Amino acid sequence: MIPTAGPRLSEKSVASYFEKEEEERLVLADGSRIGVIGGGPAGSFFAYFLFKMAGTLGLDISVDIYEPRYFAHRGPAGCNHCGGVVSESLVQLLAAEGINLPPTVVRRGIESYVLHTDVGQVHIETPLHEMRIAAVYRGNGPKQSEPVDIAGFDRHLLDLSATAGAKVVRKLVTGFDWDHGKPQIRTADGATASYDLVAVAAGVNSHILEALNSPALDYRSPGTLRAFISEFRLGQATIDQCLGSAMHVFLLDIPRLEFAALIPKGDFATLCLLGEDVDEQLIESFLATPEVKACFPDSVVPTPVCHCFPRINVRAAERPYADRIVWIGDCGVNRLFKDGIGSAYRTAKAAAKTAIYHGISKADFEKTFWPECRTLILDNKIAKLIFGVTTLIQRLRFLRRGVLRMTAQEQREVGKNRRMSSVLWDVFTGSAPYKEILLRTFHPAFPLKLAWNLVAGNLVRTEHKGGMRSGR
Repeated sequence: MIPTAGPRLSEKSVASYFEKEEEERLVLADGSRIGVIGGGPAGSFFAYFLFKMAGTLGLDISVDIYEPRYFAHRGPAGCNHCGGVVSESLVQLLAAEGINLPPTVVRRGIESYVLHTDVGQVHIETPLHEMRIAAVYRGNGPKQSEPVDIAGFDRHLLDLSATAGAKVVRKLVTGFDWDHGKPQIRTADGATASYDLVAVAAGVNSHILEALNSPALDYRSPGTLRAFISEFRLGQATIDQCLGSAMHVFLLDIPRLEFAALIPKGDFATLCLLGEDVDEQLIESFLATPEVKACFPDSVVPTPVCHCFPRINVRAAERPYADRIVWIGDCGVNRLFKDGIGSAYRTAKAAAKTAIYHGISKADFEKTFWPECRTLILDNKIAKLIFGVTTLIQRLRFLRRGVLRMTAQEQREVGKNRRMSSVLWDVFTGSAPYKEILLRTFHPAFPLKLAWNLVAGNLVRTEHKGGMRSGR
């Protein structure tokens, strides 16, 4: 509070008092400079929301986004290690924020998915018929792809943030230090720049995180596992014939495999494998299965045009915030195995809201940014339970038969509540929080219907209509 005893304060003294109070509170003011390390979705979302929120207060700030890549090259130079799926719920959220994905960014609209198992397959329609999943490339496409008029998803968001007012600095960040209490960024050319606030959105595959693993900051990098992503060039006609506008998900009994999907994108199909440190043995085992081969012409899996083994966030970073610095995206907290772009959106928006409306101190971020992160962390604990159940289904054939039979029946019954279908859809696409998915299974009708289908599916193995094949 302003002191009331003693001599009366002049207007200048009152202004000085508030300036000192703001300085002690670590808040952004007119002329404040913000540096963002990384121009992927988290960095671009953060800059976009900073300007959008600052505009509501008439706050004049400047934002530099450090990103050496243009995301305009085909192949590794323009790659950003991502399967590139934007869930229908996130598409709607982005549209509400004024972020619409143009047709040139969306390589294909995913209208459904096909669940493949060793006991059959079933075609599942999207629960939200008015909105489709967007299959995108984070960069400008894989090797041998054709140039496009607009670059990929990441470039679109980066351009959007630049339009909002951000300056894109085409330099690689190689170091981090402090300059009289303010964070300082060093680039490969030896240049340095100090900021009032720095947001780290570099991703778990960036070497800059090693420089930020400082005991003084209380930050610890996220726990990671190695995934596998590859691209197959099939051509539009083959894609239409073999895959259509569906994401193909595989529930196969392969040790260490948690999730596998084949996603059509233009002339290409993207294969994503997630599990316990995916290696060559796991990849070969997966590609050798009849269920995977059947998705390709003449049941022959072609040689991929490119592939990579990116690290993915499977355990949240410790203390992803400090005075004047915040970690967003997958270098902070991410949803387990799914919806990395959605996690980037949520953490970036929460960090921007904290910085603009509350402050940039460690206490400010802990009070208003960390709760959003904690929500994701708690949801990931539920996710581990759910993926434990899906692993059990992968291991036990009688469970697969029951799940498949229940799903196939739901898809044939128009207008009925498709409980298993919606659970599977959201587990495999990341369209809903894991807590919400789990609560749906508590409905009394869910276990009763599942129990009946477990019995019927294992006693009667006849071919059903609606896409379900008889079990072996």
